[in-house]
Amino acid sequence: MRRLVPSSLTGRLIVTAVALVAAVSVLVAFAATLVMRSYLTDQLDEKVTQSLGRAEFRADRVMPAPPAGQDRGGEGFGRDVGSIEAIRSGDSVTGTVVVAGNGGGPKDLSTQAARALQQVDADREPRTIDVPGLGSYRVASTTSPSGTVVWNGLPTNDVDDTISSLVLWESLLALAGIATAAVAGRLLVRRQLQPLRDVAATAHQVAAMPLSSGQIGETVRVPDALTDPGTEVGQVGEALNRLLGHVEHALDARHESEQQVRQFLADASHELRTPLSTIQGYAELSRRTGRADPDQILAKVESEAGRMATLVEDMLLLARLDAGRGIDRRPVDLTRLVVEAVDDARVRDPERRWTFDVPDEPVTVAGDEQRLHQAVTNLVTNATRHTPPGTVVSVRLTSGEAVRVDVHDDGPGIDPSLLPTVFERFTRGDSSRTRASGGAGLGMSLVKAIMHAHGGTATVRSAPGDTTFTLLLPTA
Repeated sequence: MRRLVPSSLTGRLIVTAVALVAAVSVLVAFAATLVMRSYLTDQLDEKVTQSLGRAEFRADRVMPAPPAGQDRGGEGFGRDVGSIEAIRSGDSVTGTVVVAGNGGGPKDLSTQAARALQQVDADREPRTIDVPGLGSYRVASTTSPSGTVVWNGLPTNDVDDTISSLVLWESLLALAGIATAAVAGRLLVRRQLQPLRDVAATAHQVAAMPLSSGQIGETVRVPDALTDPGTEVGQVGEALNRLLGHVEHALDARHESEQQVRQFLADASHELRTPLSTIQGYAELSRRTGRADPDQILAKVESEAGRMATLVEDMLLLARLDAGRGIDRRPVDLTRLVVEAVDDARVRDPERRWTFDVPDEPVTVAGDEQRLHQAVTNLVTNATRHTPPGTVVSVRLTSGEAVRVDVHDDGPGIDPSLLPTVFERFTRGDSSRTRASGGAGLGMSLVKAIMHAHGGTATVRSAPGDTTFTLLLPTA
């Protein structure tokens, strides 16, 4: 059955249209044939009824019926060719049939034909019977006032021939209509489905693009003329364009992520190479000279190993936060964290002026106390490293729809070219990658990752003399 139905949408629509035309043609032809047969049969029945009345009149006027070939005062007048008539008076039945040709006129009915006529009830209702030797007839019968039973009938040849001719013409017209529907349907369906093929062509163009390699940029789009949401094809085109937009965004995000991973590996390798090179250099110096101070070498190795351990721990924490690992969520007194961070900064860095502004009541959030402390401390330490002595650094804690921590300084500000990437990994203000300002460039990326893990955000705005880092956290 599946082989008989085309697999393409065009073929199925054409087959459906042709099947509908064929079904409608058959139904119309069938109904027209029934109506025409009923109409012609009613007309024939009316003629049979009229002929039966004349035959009844003749039966009462002349009895018995004349022998075949004998004319009695125009008894055949008004009778159609092929009409039959039979009269029963007592036990005898006589009947005649009008024939055409040179020997036209009434002829005697055969015994079998007369016997077939007698099967018709005398109720004046025409019936169709098969008369032996003569064919199909519409016959009616009645009883005259004198008690004579009269049968009269007319052949159905004209009705049958007309219906046969009608069926023939209906078949020819139906075939012509089906053929026309097939040709016109193919042209119209293909034309109407052309926009869908154009949409498919766009999809094939996108599929042929090297989506698995590098940054793709903007892919092709379905033309605006094929994105009208008021049409089915337009809905498909609009949906495909929306899908292509999402694909582009995903590919760009993947490419950016790959670039970040490459940069991350390069930066991490650079950061780890420095202490490793230092350790290797001191070890080589000790092996060659034998005069190096062991305590100095061990102290240097320990210092560089500590730097590597800190870097590895920061990278491991970033990896865990990126992987979406759950954090410990407990009530945390953020007021205490801010006050402790500022007090610690005052002790470590007395060259700058430190102030804080916190509410009288403790501000509590749900989160990981150690990580939140690390985020606030990183912002405070960042101000220490990147502002000159005498800078005023103020930390403010507010609570409302969200908990907000602002770390503000009046230092020189952040380079505008660095501002968009300040929260990215290994971002450092010194392009020479010296350690004059300290740090490996992971502090701000850790702040952002910690805020994201807590459902919050980390932002910055900066201008000369006015730099503010802001942490937003949901209330507990």
